[in-house]
Amino acid sequence: MKQSLLLLSFLFIFSCGNKKSSNQKILSDSSGNINNLSVVIDNNLWEGNVGEAIRDVLAAPLDGLPQDEPLFNMSQIPPAVFSGFVTHNRTVFKVEKGGEASVKIASDVFARPQKLVLITGKTNEEIIQQIQENSQKIIAAFKSEEIKEKQRRINLSLHKNNNLKAKLGVSLNFPTAYRIAKEEDDFFWIRKDITTGTTNLMIFELPYNAVKKGDSLVDQIIKLRDSIGQAHIPGPTEGTYMITEEAYAPAVFETIIDNKPAIETKGLWDVKNAFMSGPFINYIIDDEINNRLLVIEGFAFAPSVEKRDYMFELEAIIRSLKIEN
Repeated sequence: MKQSLLLLSFLFIFSCGNKKSSNQKILSDSSGNINNLSVVIDNNLWEGNVGEAIRDVLAAPLDGLPQDEPLFNMSQIPPAVFSGFVTHNRTVFKVEKGGEASVKIASDVFARPQKLVLITGKTNEEIIQQIQENSQKIIAAFKSEEIKEKQRRINLSLHKNNNLKAKLGVSLNFPTAYRIAKEEDDFFWIRKDITTGTTNLMIFELPYNAVKKGDSLVDQIIKLRDSIGQAHIPGPTEGTYMITEEAYAPAVFETIIDNKPAIETKGLWDVKNAFMSGPFINYIIDDEINNRLLVIEGFAFAPSVEKRDYMFELEAIIRSLKIEN
């Protein structure tokens, strides 16, 4: 009797272990281009006011670009065909009409890695309300997933540079396609050639009180950028250099970089006395432990093409920054 019970216990544990292992194998690798979102929703909802509310939030124009480009590209999928390989997209936004009004955010439901947002409501109005009231949370969930995926791809072929750590006490993960274009004292300019131009990073430090929050914050950031551009980022001819475009007011936000508070600025740059321009994203990081402000910026020169994905890569690189104490 004891032997039989022991055997049954062993078989139960073994089967549970196999079940767990089997469940882990069921989850396939996720797929999809960066910032491409699958929207699982009935056709009539997608074509009506619910679909309009989704597009207003998830396809809204991105801040800091010279032309309107959507936050995410979206592909609508009717629930009846959402099965098999179709469920493997890395980011999924699903709408179900009929249940209690709610927003649920889940990870690795059909594939790994994956972020799924489920919106439910008994009426169209309830669904729209959930989308609008939780828009920032939804965007943050998808964007975080895409940043992680972009960083994973970047990490497959990392540039080996130790001078950033030696001179600025930081590490930064950027691909081997980038090169160190300028290294002067504690200033670094890092560049990558693209089909129509370049993508760029610059990183340097400032005294701790060089920029102060207040009504003049935007003016301070513009003056800072212009002085750095004049000193370090020359234009195509003598006497030209990068400045902040005056006709476009930069957008300023608060964010976190490497668990430190930072000021994020998105706007447009141009070149003084020359016809060149493009978008930039700038971070001023409060590095109180090291008694300094650390500034890191990404900017792109890519005329006549869309720039969202170039700027997204630069942001993903910047968010890999680690500061030593």
